[in-house]
Amino acid sequence: MRKEIPLGLYGITAENFANGKSNIECVKEMIKAGIKIIQYREKQKSLKQKAKEAKEIAKICKDNDVVFIVNDHVDIALLVEADGVHIGQDDMDIQDVRKIIPQDMIVGLSTHCKEDAINAVKNGADYIGVGPIFKTTTKDREPVGLEYLEFVVKNIDIPFVAIGGIKEHNIDDIVKTGAKRVSLVSEIVGAKDIGKKIERLLNKMQECNYMESL
Repeated sequence: MRKEIPLGLYGITAENFANGKSNIECVKEMIKAGIKIIQYREKQKSLKQKAKEAKEIAKICKDNDVVFIVNDHVDIALLVEADGVHIGQDDMDIQDVRKIIPQDMIVGLSTHCKEDAINAVKNGADYIGVGPIFKTTTKDREPVGLEYLEFVVKNIDIPFVAIGGIKEHNIDDIVKTGAKRVSLVSEIVGAKDIGKKIERLLNKMQECNYMESL
């Protein structure tokens, strides 16, 4: 049975934005602060280094009952028995990925427009990434803005994660638009105190949800 994508903050590694902290250190701090899903995303290391690091993070996640997703690398996801794999628009088709992974493995897909989202649902994605909402240094792509997020909120019935350029000062806009899962990559890993940053972000998300329900 596939695990669900937890509500709240969706943690993603980004060692090059972490101000000297390792991916392992960041993951431990994110989990300690209450994040219940981690995606291992690493573009700059060798495949051997990625596999070794993913193994360690997979164990940390398993020991703490945290969902573990591997970005891009289906082979590494299989090797470390991750809960899922996250792919992009230029990676393998979802149907092909499904042929080589266990039935209980999650498949997430990055989307950047309405057509991407509709096709993701049609092709069997378990969840989608929606973004980049704002301009971001972690992805080389133009922002899609809140309009696309609004479309997804109203029209897509699978879980989605808002991502891209989201910071503590604008997370209110994301949550008030309807996102229940949000990823802030450099904002979290680059924080001087990851735990305190996450605490503030979670408080802001809860306050927005509370205010919207009044």
